Amino acid sequence: MVSSTEYASHTWELLLTVDHQHEGVKKIFELQVTGDLHVGGLMLKLVEKIEIAQDWSDYAFWWDQKKCWLLKTHWTLDKCGVQADAKLIFTTQHKMLRLRLPNMKTVRLKVSFSDMVFRAVSDICKTLNIRRSEELSLLKQSEGTLKKKKKKDKNSKEPATEDILNLCDSPVSSGLPANPGFYSKTMTPIYDPVSGSPASSTVTWFSDGSSSEQSCSILALSHPTCSPEMLAEMYQPRTLADKAKLNAGWLDSSRSLMEQGVQEDDQLLLRFKYYTFFDLNPKYDAVRINQIYEQARWAILLEEIDCTEEEMLIFAALQAYHVSKLSLSSETQDSTCESEVDEVEAALSNLEVTLEGGNKSNILEDITDIPKLADNLKLIRPKKLALKAIKTYWFVFRDTSISYFKNKESAQGEPIEKLNLKGCEVVPDVNVAAKKFGIKLLIPVADGMNEVYLRCDNEDQYARWMAACVLASKGRTMADSSYQPEVQKILSFLQMKNWTMCSQTASEPENVDMKPECFVSPRYTKKFKSKQLTARILEAHQNVSQMSLVEAKLRFIQAWQSLPEFGLSYYIVRFKGSKKDDVLGVSYNRLIRIDMATGDPITTWRFANMKQWNVNWEIRQVAIEFDQNVSIAFTCLSADCKIIHEYIGGYIFLSTRSKDHNETLDEELFHKLTGGQE
Repeated sequence: MVSSTEYASHTWELLLTVDHQHEGVKKIFELQVTGDLHVGGLMLKLVEKIEIAQDWSDYAFWWDQKKCWLLKTHWTLDKCGVQADAKLIFTTQHKMLRLRLPNMKTVRLKVSFSDMVFRAVSDICKTLNIRRSEELSLLKQSEGTLKKKKKKDKNSKEPATEDILNLCDSPVSSGLPANPGFYSKTMTPIYDPVSGSPASSTVTWFSDGSSSEQSCSILALSHPTCSPEMLAEMYQPRTLADKAKLNAGWLDSSRSLMEQGVQEDDQLLLRFKYYTFFDLNPKYDAVRINQIYEQARWAILLEEIDCTEEEMLIFAALQAYHVSKLSLSSETQDSTCESEVDEVEAALSNLEVTLEGGNKSNILEDITDIPKLADNLKLIRPKKLALKAIKTYWFVFRDTSISYFKNKESAQGEPIEKLNLKGCEVVPDVNVAAKKFGIKLLIPVADGMNEVYLRCDNEDQYARWMAACVLASKGRTMADSSYQPEVQKILSFLQMKNWTMCSQTASEPENVDMKPECFVSPRYTKKFKSKQLTARILEAHQNVSQMSLVEAKLRFIQAWQSLPEFGLSYYIVRFKGSKKDDVLGVSYNRLIRIDMATGDPITTWRFANMKQWNVNWEIRQVAIEFDQNVSIAFTCLSADCKIIHEYIGGYIFLSTRSKDHNETLDEELFHKLTGGQE
């Protein structure tokens, strides 16, 4: 038997703080505890001491010194490492958070501060009615991107009240996993037992109620763009180093918000982190498509991604008339209209915007026939000194390689050169007005990148060869089902650019209520006068004037995806053995080493050729091993190396997705690929 005095010697005082909002009620408690008391028992003892009758089910202990939650209630204090000097805070797991969406609107809702960010984002997306939450994450704005804002108003913590959509009563605010609410009617389609297609009754964006209608109008529809003055005040990256700042603040998906220093009512950015938009379907993805469109629009306006003058005018035409104008018209306010759904399905069918492409016909031909291309093209080698810089050859495209010969008759013999395009960079070099249809190939070689330019004669030839090059760079041939959709996508983009051939006449600028400065980046505002911009945007508009609202958004996204820099996230790194800093571009299928001074790509490494990657957490160095005994190692200077590690693992995880798996995600696999072991 143990005497009471001996038992008392094993107890010790533990200081506990209760985070509640009741005035005049005690918040700090000292409890006598023992090391073998489990966390759940400590909660029970504390709640019995608190003189407040309320639901404490959402409360848990936060260990402030160690910056961790004590969520395993069956663990003892000894097992957790809690001793007398520990300061535990009994606080809610779900707290208010302000999220800035891609459309620059702010929503305020309760989010789990104890779940890992990956799961918290999943719950947020269910509340906001956004499918495929794995493509998004939370971003803290770095100090460098906030400088202009702070100079303007240092004390402003929150935007104007009318800009905030308050979702305090959202499904996650109860402290439970996100219940159906807004989400179920769109995210879990009811399939027709005969055809297998989703029943039309599932096309309801939100549950009934005026607040839901307000949410729908804000999240699923675009709104008038900002003023040129507001645009000028926002952060605009000028160099690759500036662009690297944009990606420095991604939160760690394997840790909770609280563990990463996020406080209640802080503001974070909700953004599409991974540029692989899987299974885009307008019937269910009204909010998702609009937010992708908005992220693309702002990236172009703020020059986060480069585009030509011709492309900028196309983007402006799609914004100015189809998205901004149609969104404001009364005819498009009802997004649940059945006719709109039919129109959307037709637009989707015509555009074939899903990543797989998926030409359903001629499947047997795809399996048995490996097509080839053969044409006269012009070859330009800018780095080689020659009397004749441009020369015409007979080119043959077969599998993933291009061979060229002196002429068609010599095509049966040995080629002058054979170029293997697997793993190369394919960059369009097009000016439709000037009838210039070029393809720039950057082919990896031992000492860097070999530059080759191909010049096509017309749009059709360009579309066929460009599509073949794009697929070959990914290791796919023209037999792939996505080849024809890729050709059509390129042709439709060229058609949008070719407004000079349109027979319709542009409207008189004076008769149009339009501020062109709102639809182009500041660089072009400085280059052209307002009337000039208006006239040129109206010209570009002629080829997109018949599109529906959703089709215009999809075309905008498609055009954005066609830009050479699309999907690249930049980081400043120092490669092992190098004496200078470089920029690393991370994309969905490759890593690119880029010269920081010139912006030219130096080397490309494909994920498909990657054997393994790991991180030395002591020196914060990422090491990657590829096929053919190629190894690289680098330290990240502009962000934590964990961010790049997670990017690589995240893209590999997303490549495993399949429509057959429906909405279920292997969360364990995601954390295995991205978590690391620090």
